[in-house]
Amino acid sequence: MAASSIAYSWRNFRLLVGVIRRGNPDLELDGLPLRIWRALIILISQRPVFRTRLVTGILHALIVWGFLYYLLVNVGDIMHGFVPKMNSMGTGLLSRLYRLGADIVTLFILISVIYFFVRRFVIPSRKLDFAANVVLQPGVKTRIRNDSLIVYLFILLHVGFRIVSVSAGIALHGQDVWQPFASILAKNLTHFSFYNLISLERIGWWMSIGSIFAFIPYFPLSKHIHLIAAPINYLLKPHRTSLGALPPIDFEDEDIQELGVQRLEQLGQSQLIDAFACIMCNRCQDVCPAYVTGKELSPAALEVNKRHMINIDMTAIAAGESTEPLLDHAISSSALWACTTCGACVDICPVGNEPMFDIVDLRRHQVLTTGAFPNSLQNAFNGMERQGNPWQANEDRMAWCAGLNVPTVEDNPNFEYLYWVGCAATYDPIAKGVARSFVKILNAANVNYAVLGAQERCTGDTARRSGHEYLFSEMATRNISTLSSVRARKIVVTCPHCLHTLGAEYVQFGCDLEVVHHTTLINDLINSGRLDLNSKSDEHQTITFHDPCYLGRHNGVFDDPRSVLESGGVKLTEMDRNKKDSFCCGAGGGQMWKEEEPGRKSVSAERLAEAKSTGADVIAVACPFCRVMMNDANRTDGDTIQIKDVAEIVAESIAD
Repeated sequence: MAASSIAYSWRNFRLLVGVIRRGNPDLELDGLPLRIWRALIILISQRPVFRTRLVTGILHALIVWGFLYYLLVNVGDIMHGFVPKMNSMGTGLLSRLYRLGADIVTLFILISVIYFFVRRFVIPSRKLDFAANVVLQPGVKTRIRNDSLIVYLFILLHVGFRIVSVSAGIALHGQDVWQPFASILAKNLTHFSFYNLISLERIGWWMSIGSIFAFIPYFPLSKHIHLIAAPINYLLKPHRTSLGALPPIDFEDEDIQELGVQRLEQLGQSQLIDAFACIMCNRCQDVCPAYVTGKELSPAALEVNKRHMINIDMTAIAAGESTEPLLDHAISSSALWACTTCGACVDICPVGNEPMFDIVDLRRHQVLTTGAFPNSLQNAFNGMERQGNPWQANEDRMAWCAGLNVPTVEDNPNFEYLYWVGCAATYDPIAKGVARSFVKILNAANVNYAVLGAQERCTGDTARRSGHEYLFSEMATRNISTLSSVRARKIVVTCPHCLHTLGAEYVQFGCDLEVVHHTTLINDLINSGRLDLNSKSDEHQTITFHDPCYLGRHNGVFDDPRSVLESGGVKLTEMDRNKKDSFCCGAGGGQMWKEEEPGRKSVSAERLAEAKSTGADVIAVACPFCRVMMNDANRTDGDTIQIKDVAEIVAESIAD
């Protein structure tokens, strides 16, 4: 049995590795000692599972810790079984602690598995299901149920038979205070005869060890493989300059036959590991703004579908055969274009999966290879290519600051900060007020700054996240040349999308500059005494702050805007979903330029309702896109609350 188990296990693990090797090489080993340390910390602490569903997270962590401890326990049991003199029932302190640990871990594992069994089969949790409009591979739900049942039964049998064996041994040899749980069970075996206890001890041992050999061949095919795949994910995942920094395409590589991703084998190796690492907890689905508002997109379903496609055809995939297209088999077209690239799915995943990157890669194929994408995006692409902005505006890029004293790089070549205005603040009527307010702040604090004026072009953020990587690379190359020519060293932006693109993604093209958000600079100006906000502050005003995805979750700026607001003497109240858990406004990922996919409600309406529930007088934002989206939702709702950028609120506190 053992030999057969090892042989089949070796075969299935080889198939698993073969599937992963089909993907594009993107695994990294740089900084390996630090990566190993990080992976160990995450594995041992299980910190990511505690962010949501606390009870479930604790019980899942107990199973993981139990699995790790049982690696030692199983070695001890096997050695004791075949070498009786190596008895774990010794009298030394280490032996006692070992037995106590095994006893406690066994109890916790049994409790946890029973909880998850009930949660999956007896009183099914809705969080483990998918909406009816989400694309699922045929048989996915049945496979998940069957797989879960097999895993739960294995754990129950393995751990259960071991505790039976240990309890029978205690009944034979006397009570053991270092195994309290097993000793309690042993008291119920005292009426057994000597020979029955010996039989029970040995049968329990053989069944416990035998269940391992029975399960190991299935292990690579089960979701239980995440216990190995998840640490590998953290160990080998490609380095990101920020959570959502997308990898570039080398358009000069003549070996590339297709741009973007169409099939499983075209994904990166890390993206294939994601499918094996997924624990099918659906946490990513819980925080996805598209899914929450009733769209067809479920990042969890995408990973589950990938895994299902692999499992049903693993031998063929490992052998080099092509798979079915991911579009329509793993994700629908509507779902593909519903993603806001907010990064919530990436941030919340306890095993390091990145479904957002799969979506962008699929978009790249649709845009660059097949030309199948929403028509409205074509207008934005044309505008960026021809006019340098997605608004398709031909207006002077300095028209927004009419009547203000705003120096260009020609007027002030020795500037300290280059203010990158951005397309939204340049052309959108609502967002223009943000730029004008920020200039008022800069002038009041005597900041040495300049703007590019006519030289400024869109960073290409919309193009990249919508899948038009070629257009993005062209715009990035041009902008980097401009920044180099004006000798920019520090850049300040009022748009988090510009912050992310300039600061976290242009570095891929050799541009490494200091880029700060306007709330960070304003906070520094206040703290240094260069800016006084006391002249017009309203101490009775209550404000709730909406964290822009590309400011907070993608780039880690949470405290600066809050500090600025509190410096103005206002009362700050938080929404339920805030900071890293903030909910998207609905503009990112190209959504600003297209009709929103069908759902129960719009993403912006969902966020507006949450903001209003705080009872705040004003919703403060720190992104012109958020300003536009929230304003549109508010207008639809009857203009029931004020919406202002942090810069606008600060500017109101400065004497004219």
